[in-house]
Amino acid sequence: MQQKIIILDFGSQTTQLIARRVRELNIYCEILPYNKFPENPGQEVIGVILSGSPFSVYDAAAFSLDLSMIPEHLPILGICYGAQFMAYKNGGSVEPAPSREYGRAHLSEINGNDPLFNDINVGAQVWMSHGDTITALPDGFTPIASTEKVKIAAYRNENRRAWGVQFHPEVYHSQCGMALLRNFTVGICGATCDWSAASFIDTTIDALRKQLQNDKVVLGLSGGVDSSVAAVLLNKAIGHNLTCIFVDHGMLRKNEFTDVLRDYEGLGLNVIGVDASAEFFEALKGVTDPERKRKIIGKGFIDTFDREAHKLKDIKWLAQGTIYPDCIESLSITGTVIKSHHNVGGLPEKMNLKLCEPLRLLFKDEVRAVGRQLGMPEHLISRHPFPGPGLAVRILGDITPEKVSILQEADHIFIQSLRNSGLYDTVWQAGAILLPVQSVGVMGDERTYERAIALRAVTSTDAMTADWAHLPYDFLAKVSNDIINHVKGVNRVCYDISSKPPATIEWE
Repeated sequence: MQQKIIILDFGSQTTQLIARRVRELNIYCEILPYNKFPENPGQEVIGVILSGSPFSVYDAAAFSLDLSMIPEHLPILGICYGAQFMAYKNGGSVEPAPSREYGRAHLSEINGNDPLFNDINVGAQVWMSHGDTITALPDGFTPIASTEKVKIAAYRNENRRAWGVQFHPEVYHSQCGMALLRNFTVGICGATCDWSAASFIDTTIDALRKQLQNDKVVLGLSGGVDSSVAAVLLNKAIGHNLTCIFVDHGMLRKNEFTDVLRDYEGLGLNVIGVDASAEFFEALKGVTDPERKRKIIGKGFIDTFDREAHKLKDIKWLAQGTIYPDCIESLSITGTVIKSHHNVGGLPEKMNLKLCEPLRLLFKDEVRAVGRQLGMPEHLISRHPFPGPGLAVRILGDITPEKVSILQEADHIFIQSLRNSGLYDTVWQAGAILLPVQSVGVMGDERTYERAIALRAVTSTDAMTADWAHLPYDFLAKVSNDIINHVKGVNRVCYDISSKPPATIEWE
């Protein structure tokens, strides 16, 4: 039986962070919409966490949960809105604070006898982000911590095993956050901290063999970490019954098609490589809108994959490298689509196949840990994320083979320079962008009017937020010089110093 903590999502931007912190404790957890608590949670569920929310508890549109759905034996931890919600629903008072509290605060009082604050001392830094505050607790609720400005920074419900904290233990700025989450999950819920990459591999291979039996499976490879790890995991489970298809839409990085095929063959995978670049370039001719590019490439991939898969016999399943953030971000808790081009959406229905997603409950760092445990080469595991539409969304404006060639050369110089300088693993994601402008330059004694390239490199832990990478000036100077000297048609290089938010990692 796999123990798990359930996190009920009320729409907070940091819900994924809660899950990541719990997973870092080697405890399995799942995020569910606030209104989807399972009717029969079973013995494997050992605790529940209620997330924050953009709403106030007294808003007419506020998300609401019938707390009686959660069995009384399960401990509950409410975070920010979750804490306010439990107090409010039990008869307490939640009111707008005199001023919105955002940022660092310090615990000024702690009830040292409460297990939630075991080994946490007065003065510990926490992170606040709220416009409301709990002004009165219901009967049976006891304050257990305060800050300089918030008297009820944490409480306990004496009537059942439930706690609430006004601050956010999941964010890095809460220095006692991991200790508090450990106190709740391990000390209160009784988690055994036995979930790991090795245990995931063993249980998943066993589950895949039971699920797929002797059926044949086709998987679309992209060259990225997620689909590659999914392929190796499936290969361990079902061997020759797995066939992989790697489609070159013409907008991969330089030499990527041949390099990746060589890597896959070295891993013992059965891979079919398909060069469909001419079809994609024709479909993208004259298209400049980023979303149209994505949809055209998505449809083209589906059509190409479908055509190649139909050449195979008796395929019953389609496998994908879907990971947990894909599942969470593809649909908001209100059911609104907020992310297009999710893997190969549409293929299962078109091909009448059942869907197999062995990594759908893992975060990116966990996928990498699984890949290393499977013995995959490090250059495949540590590879930066790369968009599904490839360089098409790094060429602003219309797509032509000439533009792709220029960008491939510039991007190759940038990425190889990062590797050669030992900087590649210090950034989350990097790449070159071809701008839809030309600028005046001088090469030799001649005036030039050629293209401009922007370089983008960011640091991040999960891509939800990102900062521009502070690469050394001498490194950037050399890369700029190498690109201008070796890439015909480029006479200017810029470096993007925008963070996310307000910008995004990709330009399109």
